[in-house]
Amino acid sequence: MQFDFITTNKIFSMRKTTKKYRESLIHIGAALSSLRQMKGYTTVKEFASRYKLPVIQYWRIERGKANLTLKSLARILDIHKLSVQDFFCLMTGHELAMT
Repeated sequence: MQFDFITTNKIFSMRKTTKKYRESLIHIGAALSSLRQMKGYTTVKEFASRYKLPVIQYWRIERGKANLTLKSLARILDIHKLSVQDFFCLMTGHELAMT
């Protein structure tokens, strides 16, 4: 009986983590969308084409629907002249890192 309890808790915990992960992807995507718009690009297609990014994949990233890797995030942030650290500082309202 205890084994079932542990299994149930692990499944619950995994679902909770998955939900938090999806929410994080949505927040990151929204921040990237804001950066794109601040750069003067009104459409994903216009921005992605200009910087030779796969349009559909970039659209999915901004919508929080893609499994974003750190490498992809760094590539996108390089376009905006931001480090990954500075990006997360901006997202969380902390001061930018001194580099």
